[in-house]
Amino acid sequence: MRISIRAILPAFILLYTGVKAQETQHDTIFTEMDELVVTGQIEPQSIKKSVFNVQVITEEDIKRQAANNMADVLNQYLNITVQPSSGEGRSTVSMFGLDGQYLKILVDNVPLVSDTGLGNNIDLTQINLDDIQQIEIIEGSMGVTHGANAVSGIINIITKKSTRNKWEITATVQEESVGDEYAPLYDEGRHIQSLRIAHSINKNWFVAVGGNRNDFEGYKGEFGGKEFTNNPNDPGQLRGYSWQPKEQYFGNALVRYQKNNTRIFYKFDYFDEKIDSYNRIVNNERQTDGRELRYSNDRRYFTNKLYNHLNAVGKLLGLDYNASVSYQKQQRDVEDFRYYIQLDAERGNEKEPYQETEVLYSTGTLSNFFKTGKADLQLGYEFVNTNGYSSSLSGNFNGEDQEAVNLKKRLENYDFFTAAEIKVTDKFSVRPGFRYSFQSKFEDQWAASMGLRQILSNGFEARLSYGRSYRTPNYDELYTYFVDVNHNVQGNPDLTPESGHSVEGSIKKFTYFESGLHMKNTLGANYNTVDDRIEDVIVAFNPQLTTRYININSYKRWTVTTTHDVMYKNLKAKAGVSVMGISRAIDSGLAQSDDDFLVNYQFNANVAYNVPKWNTLFSVYYKHNGKVKQYIQENTLDNPEFVLSEVESFGLMDASVRKDFFKNKLSLTVGARNLLDVVSIRSSQATGGDAHSAGTTNILMGYGRSYFMKLTYNLNFN
Repeated sequence: MRISIRAILPAFILLYTGVKAQETQHDTIFTEMDELVVTGQIEPQSIKKSVFNVQVITEEDIKRQAANNMADVLNQYLNITVQPSSGEGRSTVSMFGLDGQYLKILVDNVPLVSDTGLGNNIDLTQINLDDIQQIEIIEGSMGVTHGANAVSGIINIITKKSTRNKWEITATVQEESVGDEYAPLYDEGRHIQSLRIAHSINKNWFVAVGGNRNDFEGYKGEFGGKEFTNNPNDPGQLRGYSWQPKEQYFGNALVRYQKNNTRIFYKFDYFDEKIDSYNRIVNNERQTDGRELRYSNDRRYFTNKLYNHLNAVGKLLGLDYNASVSYQKQQRDVEDFRYYIQLDAERGNEKEPYQETEVLYSTGTLSNFFKTGKADLQLGYEFVNTNGYSSSLSGNFNGEDQEAVNLKKRLENYDFFTAAEIKVTDKFSVRPGFRYSFQSKFEDQWAASMGLRQILSNGFEARLSYGRSYRTPNYDELYTYFVDVNHNVQGNPDLTPESGHSVEGSIKKFTYFESGLHMKNTLGANYNTVDDRIEDVIVAFNPQLTTRYININSYKRWTVTTTHDVMYKNLKAKAGVSVMGISRAIDSGLAQSDDDFLVNYQFNANVAYNVPKWNTLFSVYYKHNGKVKQYIQENTLDNPEFVLSEVESFGLMDASVRKDFFKNKLSLTVGARNLLDVVSIRSSQATGGDAHSAGTTNILMGYGRSYFMKLTYNLNFN
């Protein structure tokens, strides 16, 4: 494995900047690295006491990046890859080489609704950041505490539920270019406005409301935009956008009551999104008066989401309880119309339902069964009722009559789990867990885990854990049905859930010096397998190409990661390297893949330095994604075979400067994303493992270097 100088050079620049910064520091602004975490714990506790490996992204980290959405935040973290889709305007996330179906995303421990279910394949651009307190990332199997599809890990977003002042009012305006395209307030670029008001009525009651508008005008790139009529002298220049325009509105409200040991909150979120999809084909239509008009058949997507969450925490008969009930609904409609370019007019508008998902969800735990402090036991439940609908516009589905029809299905599961945390000694603790899931569609499933934590001398900590989890098939895998003269794509209602196993170990070293220097060094390794993995593979060629989702894949993955954190007065820096090997063995009956481990790596680093005299914070982030290799099935060959595909390496660098004015009432952040100007990366296929290329394609990863300016007004008073 070769690591290029171009990949490492930015890291040395970051580290050198950090070293030089130490020469002039005077005051301390950064806090202790030992954050409080709640995800997967029997009770909230520090990272040091957690049996799991946890990463915490703080509110301050989000502010440093001036992030628009979760995709901007997660882009810079190891073992996480954000996968954008320019056509749909979505961004999903994969962890440890497993896509978004194996990772669960939650808000306050409640999984978010998505197109295909609950908690998985979440569009990161649809998550508002205005009321986030911190983001907790737990790596590895979390099937015991969080159920189906938490195979590679979970991301839990913790929202704000209190304030330090009686009133806190925050208003923000942000302007951002999209690549080299920008016009103030409209037409080009990204334009964001937000307002949040939080009020502590008294010591018991707290309320907060907020709203956000995110207007993304799209990225034309090599295309001509909405009003372009195509140039007959240049057939390579087409109408439309590389990244489709979209406009989003977020609204949220929270009411919290707290007295003694009882806390109750209700949280409501509303989301509205419009995506304009412009057809690249321009047609001619002759009018009765002899005029010839240019038009395109365009489409518009509308998405609405409702999120309701009622949570209660307190004591019952001497036990601690924590219970949540949530109702969520996502509805997507599609509007087809004919757009006449010269007239700037739409005709023949037809709006129809596209997709809908309703989820009734409840989870709860009882704990604190033992009062000795040496052990604790947690008993819990999780009930999920998902009612999904997809029209034939979003894809063809296999109905009861085996014909392509609209799909309406209900999936339910009723789970019960238990976990214990036992302090064998003051320095050694054990955490076993078990879950059993009663399924309406599939055979009953189970998950198990065992975690060990040992405090060693000289600031060392060791952790070792095992977890078994499972993933249930989604709607597309179960019910897809598409047939034409050349293709036959079939879902499989007889699919069985996948099962995953993971083993993880890590050693951490915490060092504190009298000078104020704090260091945390971590070395971790894990091994993960997924059995009966679902793949869409070619199963026949005659009389047409036939693909089908079947349980045939064996997936194995190992990862070694090392990270290093430094905190000294006004300086905070972090660097890490991850090396990963992935093996996928597939046998469709017509073709078999190689089961070799294909190795790739990631490197990241970030530095923040505060200048107290200027009240200014400088931040730089860099992440290098190494070359990715995998075997894919070649669909164009008469005799299908698996060929080696390579996606080239690329790096992402962001930088920002934030300055506070008027006793921190006004904050200005300016900076740039994607400083290395990444737009697309090359994917190539080498036939039969040969060195020569059998074909290349470009994968859109971004829209180039962008610049932003964010102005925030904070009004706090008692």
